Amino acid sequence: MTTPDTASDATSSEGTVIVAEAGSGAYTQRVTAGDHELVSDEPRPVGDDAGPTPYDLLLAALGSCTSMTVRMYAKRRDWPLEQVRVTLRHSRIHAADCADCETRTGVVDHIGIDIELIGDLDEDQRQRLLLIAGRCPVHQTLTSEIDIATKLL
Repeated sequence: MTTPDTASDATSSEGTVIVAEAGSGAYTQRVTAGDHELVSDEPRPVGDDAGPTPYDLLLAALGSCTSMTVRMYAKRRDWPLEQVRVTLRHSRIHAADCADCETRTGVVDHIGIDIELIGDLDEDQRQRLLLIAGRCPVHQTLTSEIDIATKLL
């Protein structure tokens, strides 16, 4: 069984992330992905603000994937894309205010994404890259049916 003390010693394969309480704060978490480690926490006054919140990490995953997907596509076509900058915001909106949502009552999570493409791209290239941005694997995962199976060890 993996405990908070041994979580970082566990072998983490690609696609596996281990999260364990760090012990330094009430909600501070140590996140291990392969050879990489980072900290997640809740902002003050709930947590110690020792790292990004879980929603910040979710947005970081989506933004990173979006940027990488756009970069890969432009590189394959040898397009003059110098830099991609993705700004994301998470909020909750009333379902009635969402024209594209199936849910009609209550609130829905909303992620706003702004993509800045720096480089000497023509308008057709910019529009194609915008379309490709929505095809990043994390975006596809978040907008598809997700099956999460939780079990107790």
